[in-house]
Amino acid sequence: MMLPRLLRASESVDRLDGVAEKLAHRLRRVLRGNVLDKALRGSWIGHPAHPLIVTVPIGAWVCSAAFDALGDREAARRLIGIGALTAPAAVVTGLAEYSRLSTVQRRVGLLHLTANVAAQACYVTSHRCRSRGSHSAGMLWSALGLAAVATGGALGGHLSYALGAGVYEWQEGPEH
Repeated sequence: MMLPRLLRASESVDRLDGVAEKLAHRLRRVLRGNVLDKALRGSWIGHPAHPLIVTVPIGAWVCSAAFDALGDREAARRLIGIGALTAPAAVVTGLAEYSRLSTVQRRVGLLHLTANVAAQACYVTSHRCRSRGSHSAGMLWSALGLAAVATGGALGGHLSYALGAGVYEWQEGPEH
């Protein structure tokens, strides 16, 4: 199958190493294991928060496609807005996790981030088009956004399940 090969190939994109290392280094410098780092990484639930947080924008955007298919333009537009407003929380929690990744994981992580930033840009553009009455252009931007978020999701899944990013990095959770 072609998708697993493409996902494995993302591990070899060593041209990203310089940018990826600089980003990780800067994030480590800012976070340094402080309270903010622990909170963003999920100390309040005892495991990485990023997988939990991403469900909101992804869910909103997928549901917006369903409402587009049903012809409810206003519900689709509102869901796109909800996704766009909640995506930054997913980015911030993901960046906190990114700061602790290995070199190969950072390569895939940077591609994952890029795909999801592209998705966010597409959905913000879609929302603007729809708000100005251009529903067909909005639907086109949404379709591009859905393709980008699916790509980002596939890379994120590969990062977690194939490369073990964030796995067994349990944190002290809330006391009982």
